[in-house]
Amino acid sequence: MSCNMEKNEMFKELEKYIDSLPTKEGALISVLHTAQGIFGYLPEEVQAFVADKLELPLSKVYGVVTFYSFFTTEPRGEYVINVCMGTACFVRGAGDVLAEFEQELGIKAGETTEDMKFTLGSLRCVGACGLAPVLTVNDKVYGHCTPQQVKDILAEYK
Repeated sequence: MSCNMEKNEMFKELEKYIDSLPTKEGALISVLHTAQGIFGYLPEEVQAFVADKLELPLSKVYGVVTFYSFFTTEPRGEYVINVCMGTACFVRGAGDVLAEFEQELGIKAGETTEDMKFTLGSLRCVGACGLAPVLTVNDKVYGHCTPQQVKDILAEYK
């Protein structure tokens, strides 16, 4: 299947979801979550499509996409690693854990490996301060992390 055919199918899937909504009012965040699930990220053409279908200004859609850290306008890796940098995690060594991931993956926080396998980032707070330092890989939470555990965590996903 060509890239354009695949993209057309993705837009059709998103349109089907939007058309199934009982009302378009107040549906923007739900639609953006669905769009990101389909496309993997929210490039300008997807944002414009959502704005058009929901009859909203593109600036409003862009404002929501850039406000919430869950949304991304850049492609992400298959596995998104986020190290919590909230106060409890930071004072217990989260910076060292993040530095070890940067060294092991050969990328900096905010970047994605060339093979699109891993994206590395940080969060302000995961809400699991008792497990500090904490990191997530997609939806899986790891607590009491140390730099020495980084290789083993990465091995789970390679």
